[in-house]
Amino acid sequence: MTDKKRLTPEELVKYFKDEFKTKIKHAEIKKRTAGSKKKEFVNIWMKIDKSIFKGVIKHLCDYQFPHLAVVSGNDLGKNIELIYHFSVNFGTRLEEISLNIAVELPKSKPEIETICDFVPGALITEREKQEMLGVKIIGIPDSRRLFLPEDFPEGVYPWRKDEKGMEKMIRNLHEVKK
Repeated sequence: MTDKKRLTPEELVKYFKDEFKTKIKHAEIKKRTAGSKKKEFVNIWMKIDKSIFKGVIKHLCDYQFPHLAVVSGNDLGKNIELIYHFSVNFGTRLEEISLNIAVELPKSKPEIETICDFVPGALITEREKQEMLGVKIIGIPDSRRLFLPEDFPEGVYPWRKDEKGMEKMIRNLHEVKK
């Protein structure tokens, strides 16, 4: 982004809404102060339709190469939510903006395309979502297990709250009779 103007948080939201219209389901800017000097820190939270996911990531990279911190995941019941936590203006003191892009995947088919072709560093966090939530990352360059042992049962995902979760593997010691 050497020759592009830095966008304000409001302009950044508009940058995405102008391109993807109603497929941006929700966008919210949250500002807060932090530190002893009470400097402002900005979080942008966007919820997007799964159909535009890859386009949103490309659009972000067209504006500025973002810093990806992590992809977090939540079991919402019928869906799995993935939140991609990016920073724009990364490394520029007091100008960083936290951009959080959320997408929901139906548990009946929890699949999403890899972003490793745009952000190679996403590999580890994508592998984690495969193992812990059972999300199939389409096109991931390396899908081997990284966090769970090889002998861990297939189809069991530690972060899931449904029948594919850990319930059958957990032993509640308070229920064990002496």
